[in-house]
Amino acid sequence: LTMGSGVDGFTLDPDKGNFFHTHEDMRIPSAGPIYSFNEANFHDFSEPVKRYLDALKTGSTSTGIRSNARYVGALVADTHNVLINGGIYGYPGTRTNEAGKLRLLYESNPMGMIMEQAGGAASTGVGRILDVTPTEIHMRVPTFLGSIDNVFELDQFHQYYSDD
Repeated sequence: LTMGSGVDGFTLDPDKGNFFHTHEDMRIPSAGPIYSFNEANFHDFSEPVKRYLDALKTGSTSTGIRSNARYVGALVADTHNVLINGGIYGYPGTRTNEAGKLRLLYESNPMGMIMEQAGGAASTGVGRILDVTPTEIHMRVPTFLGSIDNVFELDQFHQYYSDD
């Protein structure tokens, strides 16, 4: 949970039906060993994303961390795992859907706000998610959330390897 000044975590006690404050002032590591992407779409990702994922798998990124895939397929669960352990969550655009799948206003922005408040970053690959001006209520954007070093490096891959 964030109110714009840090992130605190709460855990449900199913026996009592109450949430308890279990994580005070959560901070994401500056880099991490997890990447969470739907690799079933790997061949449809842009060249910068494919190259970045290959670099993560071999440990040839600037962080020097050989990363492991941890993809549940649920935005909140995957983002939570990255928030706790460090790394990067991504739902990039594909050849058939360049804007990606996640909606800006009620998926990417809320998770981006939490990630930034915990010391991480949220990007479209070419800019900060929270700086995107919506043009429609269900607007979709490529989404990358996580440790600041991981997200920054992914943005650099977009700058260097982009066809544009």
